[in-house]
Amino acid sequence: MAETRSLPVPDGLDGDRVDAGLARLLGLSRTKAADVAEAGGVTLDGRVVGKAERLTAGSWLEVELPEPDRPVEVVAEPVPGMRVLHDDDDIVVVDKPVGVAVHPSPGWTGPTVVGGLAAAGYRIATSGAAERQGVVHRLDVGTSGVMVVAKSEHAYSALKRAFKERTVEKIYHAVVQGHPDPSSGTIDAPIGRHPAADWKWAVTATGKPSVTHYEMLEAFRAASLMQVHLETGRTHQIRVHFAALRHPCVGDLTYGADPTLAKRLRLTRQWLHARRLAFTHPGTTQWVGFTSDYPQDLTSALEQLVRDST
Repeated sequence: MAETRSLPVPDGLDGDRVDAGLARLLGLSRTKAADVAEAGGVTLDGRVVGKAERLTAGSWLEVELPEPDRPVEVVAEPVPGMRVLHDDDDIVVVDKPVGVAVHPSPGWTGPTVVGGLAAAGYRIATSGAAERQGVVHRLDVGTSGVMVVAKSEHAYSALKRAFKERTVEKIYHAVVQGHPDPSSGTIDAPIGRHPAADWKWAVTATGKPSVTHYEMLEAFRAASLMQVHLETGRTHQIRVHFAALRHPCVGDLTYGADPTLAKRLRLTRQWLHARRLAFTHPGTTQWVGFTSDYPQDLTSALEQLVRDST
């Protein structure tokens, strides 16, 4: 049953956007807070306000909270093309295909890594929400490549800490439009919600610190193959940072890529692949690394770029 909360706007939220303020005040995700506002569920001194309006300290705020989401169930379903690269008592390392989410979430009806592992008989024994057990990091649905899932409680805690402390080596390969100048360097620019489109991200002054290191591996006539080392792990970080340099990932229409080039390369997603993951093994304490080969769609696009350049 829906619940209504009524309270004055605290001084600390004065000037905040409605969605950002609600997220801080009530513990909602910013997306959920924006949805509540868009549905007309937020009033300020009796006036319905939108998600982008500003809060005023001392004004009377009324919020009609949505019913709690029902728990998302893990559906044990085989994932075609998902390969296990390594498996032991503590971890399982997989090669995630494009079009596969890491874990179930409201509104997603497609395949998931967690569901694929369950279907293959892997037992994940860690704390946390059932649908996210063992998940210590994520790859976007539209990004392929290597990722690790924790199988034991000890591995889960150790790997979560390693990702938080940035001791994990995360290497991606990306094909970006044009030729970045300089051909190697560091992009240090904060990333936050896009000011005009909540469903994407952007370099913003108020965003979270985000650092991307890159070097060019090969230059083609219309694009460049880049090796990217992520120091931080923000949502869409590589895509946003290269788009900010005006060299978006080839095929990434969301962030300004050329649709004509994407069509010629027969790409239906961004050319971005999680190539290598390395970390201290939580069981043996040895440094281990795992590499994922390019899938067929990315390989074919590269071959076409080579042909176009000769």
